[in-house]
Amino acid sequence: MQTTAAALTMVRDDAFFLKAWLRHYGEMLGRENCYIVNHGRGEVVAELAEGCNVIGIPGDPHPNFDMKRWRMLNNFVQGLRCYYNHVIVGDVDELVVVDPEHGGSLLEYLETVKPRRVLTPVGLEVIHRIDLEPDAIETEIIGPRRHVRLAPHYSKPCIVSAGVKIARGGHFTQAEKLIAPDPLYLFHLKFCDFGEYVSVMNQRNAVTEEVGASVQEASIGRHWFAEARGEDRAVFEAFADLELKEEFDLGWVRKRMHRTWKPRGETGFWQFDRPEYEGQYVLPDRFVGVI
Repeated sequence: MQTTAAALTMVRDDAFFLKAWLRHYGEMLGRENCYIVNHGRGEVVAELAEGCNVIGIPGDPHPNFDMKRWRMLNNFVQGLRCYYNHVIVGDVDELVVVDPEHGGSLLEYLETVKPRRVLTPVGLEVIHRIDLEPDAIETEIIGPRRHVRLAPHYSKPCIVSAGVKIARGGHFTQAEKLIAPDPLYLFHLKFCDFGEYVSVMNQRNAVTEEVGASVQEASIGRHWFAEARGEDRAVFEAFADLELKEEFDLGWVRKRMHRTWKPRGETGFWQFDRPEYEGQYVLPDRFVGVI
């Protein structure tokens, strides 16, 4: 029985992303080391996550949903740290991978990492180039989808082995030292498939409509609100306009993260600058099948 790492997420009916999360972490860590908060006690989630540790909670809508969610996840992370060296925590559409060039799985990598620290992978958003990638995703995501863009907002401190608080959204922690290992990436899957994007956004818009709070009143991302959504196909068609970068070498991103590392005001959290980077990359062949 391995005690190197556990994975923790919270999900509400996102079957597409949960299947990917389970394939990735369930097969690598063992389902017995995967912890899923089933928001609303959905039957689909419970069935898909059989063999994992499923924690059912009420699904009543609430304007401060994200604040409550991360307060709970913070406490779960610190509890799991009593039994695991590392806890990987994040949204169900966020998966951490090791660059295949480095060799070995994420679990094997974490077996070599000292405890009492926080690791921050570089964030990459998988984008569906609907003009170039007509095939639907069957099982593997990287293969049918090969294009990514830099996503500093998703360079999250998501592998925790220290007693630190995580900020709402998982974007910041109280760790004073930035550790962004060269082989680690976080793939954000929100835009990996046009059809799934439309389905998920419809569901999220329905939730915020039921809550009844405005964008300004609710402690949750603007993208959950229909008025901030925009036209779906236009969002994906715009990916074709991003400049295609020739080399997949992101060492400069990590250097910039370190160079801009600083306290986040008086909050007790730490941060690096998160500019909007233009451009897109084609993932090298070695990444095919990593998720």
